[in-house]
Amino acid sequence: MAIQSYESYDMLLKQFLLPHPFVPYISMLVGMFACKLVYDLNHLLSAAYFKSYSNLSKMQRIEWNNRAISTVHALFITAMSLYLVFWSDLYSDQQLNAFVTLQSSPLSTFALGVSVGYFLTDLGMIFWFYPALGGLEYVVHHLLSVASVAYAMLTGEGQLYTYMVLISETTTPGINLRWYLDTTGMKGSRTYLINGVVIFIAWLVARILLFMYLFYHLYLHYQQLVRHSKKQVYSAYMCLLNRLSKCTSLGNF
Repeated sequence: MAIQSYESYDMLLKQFLLPHPFVPYISMLVGMFACKLVYDLNHLLSAAYFKSYSNLSKMQRIEWNNRAISTVHALFITAMSLYLVFWSDLYSDQQLNAFVTLQSSPLSTFALGVSVGYFLTDLGMIFWFYPALGGLEYVVHHLLSVASVAYAMLTGEGQLYTYMVLISETTTPGINLRWYLDTTGMKGSRTYLINGVVIFIAWLVARILLFMYLFYHLYLHYQQLVRHSKKQVYSAYMCLLNRLSKCTSLGNF
């Protein structure tokens, strides 16, 4: 059932997109366009339905909308990562005749391209408003993210581990909600407390336990990484660098 579902999504993508070599570039443009669309829509909806939005400073409104972009991206890439890693059989050892670290598809490449488009857009905003939207640690985090995700997207190598890393984005919506509640003066509310507990649990699962599983999976497939080429080791190394950058981004709290 999972195989049929995955193949249907993949065939749909092949029908409505240009040939596979163009998928990375089309998907990056889609990601950038989506960021602009979310930013503008969030601005309009917030101005219409949130009274506190009009009381914010210009820089706070920019960050408000910027965090909406990161929330939508987090929801999208988390859903895609969970689907590709745990539901589909794209990276299953039982279904493949090739190394699991070499597997890719138009769908998996497209999703990574959307993510690269987001990181490039967000990095551009960080530079433009520097340091209001984040300091040097945010720049380093985004550069590592772009390097690792773009590498997996363009080469098709190590996409499995890249998606395992991107599952950690599941904590981003809670972190952004924490900022929204704090900015609107709801820091003492029950919602703020519940959100804090949810963030802790999500952080424990997605950024600590998953990190342990990632190392375990690397250990099981170490021979595949070594036997194929040094590029596979580099791919895994880039993923781990990205993972560590996310684990150290405690400043988001």
